[in-house]
Amino acid sequence: MDLKEILNPEIIDLRVEGNTKREVLENLSKHLLEKGYIDDIPQFVDDIFLRESEGPTGMGYGLSIPHGKSKAVKKIGIAIGRTVNPISWESDISDSGWQLTNLIFLFCVNVDNSYAENHLLLLSELAGKLANYERIQAIKEATTAKEIIDAIIKDDSEFADNAVSEEEIVELDIAL
Repeated sequence: MDLKEILNPEIIDLRVEGNTKREVLENLSKHLLEKGYIDDIPQFVDDIFLRESEGPTGMGYGLSIPHGKSKAVKKIGIAIGRTVNPISWESDISDSGWQLTNLIFLFCVNVDNSYAENHLLLLSELAGKLANYERIQAIKEATTAKEIIDAIIKDDSEFADNAVSEEEIVELDIAL
């Protein structure tokens, strides 16, 4: 399974409402519920927060990749949201331990081990793709869900070799 197989424009929201991390995750999770990816928003969001308590998922450049395992998940997916307002998000990228996030890649994965293996591979693949500044900019400037998907799945050779440095983006701890 690769990113191309699980990216779905129906679970991408270019204007996620909310003023807190919880509000934004709940609003983004509504798309997952409507499209049959999850069956319980409160349980799913609580499980994401449980994983968040183990380590920050803010990656710098306004990006966050919250993830975790949940019994509420019925099929693996990644909801993508660009927030209306920047959201304070835990991150190792700054001395304060916080960053402003406006682009969220919300992984949903079941507690089943086979899902978890795929999840780790997909998470690693996405984190690698987000290490290119031009790709990040293309995603942030996209005006449609299709443009976001296209920017994510494009081959690295289609972007200038403009990788961000390790000081500029936090390597995501992908252990579950």
